[in-house]
Amino acid sequence: MTVTQQQTAPRRCRMRARNFSILLGLLAIILGVSAAAAAASDANKELRLAASIGDTEAVGKLLDAGADVNAANEFDKTALMMAVEGDNLDTVALLLARGANVNSRTVASCTALTFAAENGHIGITALLIERGANVHDRTRAGWDALMIASRYGITEMVEQLLYRGADPKAADKDGRTSMMQAAERGHAKTVELLINA
Repeated sequence: MTVTQQQTAPRRCRMRARNFSILLGLLAIILGVSAAAAAASDANKELRLAASIGDTEAVGKLLDAGADVNAANEFDKTALMMAVEGDNLDTVALLLARGANVNSRTVASCTALTFAAENGHIGITALLIERGANVHDRTRAGWDALMIASRYGITEMVEQLLYRGADPKAADKDGRTSMMQAAERGHAKTVELLINA
């Protein structure tokens, strides 16, 4: 080994040790971030589950612990949408008060309002509309909340939606209006309300 090689060998060892230390530090950061992301993901999943069963107390605790009120599952369904589907008015109110996006959409373009219409939740529909739900939003099939409520003959909800500006002349992708939906299923009171709108 030459003198030059003897002088540079310790420097190379120090550089390798320093690079190895940097690499270990980066690995620790990556693992820490991954663990934190997994914990957040678990909290968000627990939030959606608690919302779906109407466990308002658990929802509040999870939100206090840092769960994301707008975190969605793989179908972009949020805790608010799950609470709406479960007819959990108190949970819906809490989520909205804590900043849930009332107009979030799933991969099929469903919203909390279209879920409320689909499930016949009149009180929740009123709350969502009051909190800014867009009555004109449509699902991938082209249905808005008015078309859905009309299809099921939920006259009180149809009345709410019309009062808030829903368009009775709007048609879905197949050209069917709310009135056509109601008439097809024999909902005479709903048809009459839509004729007079």
